[in-house]
This record gives sequence, C-alpha cells and structure tokens, in this order.
Amino acid sequence: MIASAKYGWSTVVLVTLATGTQADAAAVDYPNRPLRIIVPFTAGGGTDILARMIGKHLTDTWGQQAVVDNRSGANGVIAAELAAKANPDGHTLLMVAIGHALNPLLQKKLPYDTERDFQPVSMTALLPLLLAVHPTVKANNTQELIALARGSAKPLPYASGGIGSSQHLATELLINMTKIKLTHVPYKGGAPGLVDLLAGQVQLMITSILSVTPHSRAGRLRVLGIATAKRSAMLPDIPTIAEGGVPGYESIAWYGLVAPAGIPAPVLDKLAAEVIKGTKSKDTHDALIKQGAEPVGNGPREFTAFIKAEATKYARVIRAAGIMAE
Repeated sequence: MIASAKYGWSTVVLVTLATGTQADAAAVDYPNRPLRIIVPFTAGGGTDILARMIGKHLTDTWGQQAVVDNRSGANGVIAAELAAKANPDGHTLLMVAIGHALNPLLQKKLPYDTERDFQPVSMTALLPLLLAVHPTVKANNTQELIALARGSAKPLPYASGGIGSSQHLATELLINMTKIKLTHVPYKGGAPGLVDLLAGQVQLMITSILSVTPHSRAGRLRVLGIATAKRSAMLPDIPTIAEGGVPGYESIAWYGLVAPAGIPAPVLDKLAAEVIKGTKSKDTHDALIKQGAEPVGNGPREFTAFIKAEATKYARVIRAAGIMAE
C-alpha cells in the first residue's frame, strides 16, 4: 500500500485498524438473524440430509434458525448462482457436492466463477457410494451385473442426480473401466432418481449409502457393491466394486459448505469453527457413522485444496466420455 502525501501513513494505519475493528465487531455480532443454507438438490438426498444436520447444530448453538432452502436444477448451477449473488455476511451458505467442483468443466458458460465467487468453509463428510439395483434385476453381485449388461439387447437404464453429479460420474467411471453400455437417466437430484429406482422405472443407481441403506435393509433394493477402496465397517458383508471384478475402481461422494466470496475473515473463522465443531459433535458424528458416512470437518484452506484436486481428478473422465451439461 502506498500512502499519498495528502493522508500520510498514520491515516492509512488508522483506516486499516478501523476496518479490522469493524470486521471483528461483525464476527462478535454474527449471526444476528436466521441463516439460510441453500441446497442444490431436492429434499431427501444426501446433500439435504447433511445440510439439515449441520443446520440443526448451528440453530441449537447460536439460537438463530438455520433454514434449508432446496433449489434444485442444472446440477447445482441454479442454487450456486443464487448464493453467489447473496450478501457475503455469512448468513447465506451453500451446501455443495462434487458438481460444484466440476461444473466449470461441464458447462461452457456459468453465471458465476467457482473460484472467484465462493469461499470454501468446511468439508463436512465423505459418503461411500453403493451400487444398487431393483430386486427384479437378475444380478446378485457386480460381476453378474456386468455380464447382464454385456448380454442385454438394450442398455440398462441407470439413474443419477444430474449430469456431472457424483452418481453420474461414479457410473461413468464404471462404464469406462468395464466397457459396458448403460443408458443415463438424469434427475434433478438423487432423491427423485431413487424413487424411480424403487419403482423399477430404472434398473440401477450408484448413490450414497445414506439414501440406499434403509431401502436395502427393507428388501426394496439389492446392493451389489460399495465404491470405496475398502469395505465399510457398517456393511462389512458388502464387497467393494473392485473386489467384484473391477480392480482399482473407487468413487466417493463428498459434501461441504461454501459461502459467497467477500465474507469477512473473522466471520469466516467463526463460522468454520462452529461447522467443524458441529461435524465432530457426538450427535452428528454418531448419526453419520451409523449411516456409513465419514465425518471430516476440515478448514477453509484444506477444503479449497480438496475441491481443486477433485476437479483435476475427474477432468480426464469427463473428457474421455465427452460429458457436457445440456
């Protein structure tokens, strides 16, 4: 910073100190009204479930209601645009999944810049994905499903939460590694796709353990494999997809909170600390573990680096498959 002759260094220092004091005061007063957590998918999916868990913790801690606002469509772009234009005071947050990192690779033009317009706050959880089929599908494991797909006259239809969603990319990775043919049926979120899978309108889906487990336990779906590198402690009898005949296969869903860029640093620090505390609280931790999720709760810097790494990892899959948002 260069001080002009008119004002001098002392004035610049005073202005800087005043600005810092204002930011600190904003953090002390934060939050002073209800919080809004925008979720880019319909209610009932993994993103929505986690948003409500964290929202409950923030509500209980700060006494300000954290309201979940579901704005589905365009693989999260509709919700992200809304959040990007919000006041960056920490009262509007966006719950994101993998699509947030990959939309710049999937769409020629976005109404926002992912890096410029958002400040990562904390990654809340990693969620294993399960390969599930409707009970009428004649396959009891991954190898049998691959054989069925190869011998089918028509490609089996599979559901996803939208183009570029974790469900879509996980299945595209399976297609790429096994050379089978499947028909993609994208939905506006994982929940409506799961509904059609339960109804037998689509044959299979790779989606979060949070969504599938209750239905598999009730016999409404059959789980063939888990998309992690190792078996889950929650479902130790379910083999990994890699064990099922696709060596090296691994795809994991993740979720976290971001805020509009420009959020004051002291507010960001206070928010991130509380989100991390909430993620690691006994109630949230136990609820996530019970459903097979892995609580994370990292800071803004770590989450920023992770998002960039995910974009790099899946860029090759997207290019190879020629995936582009409609």
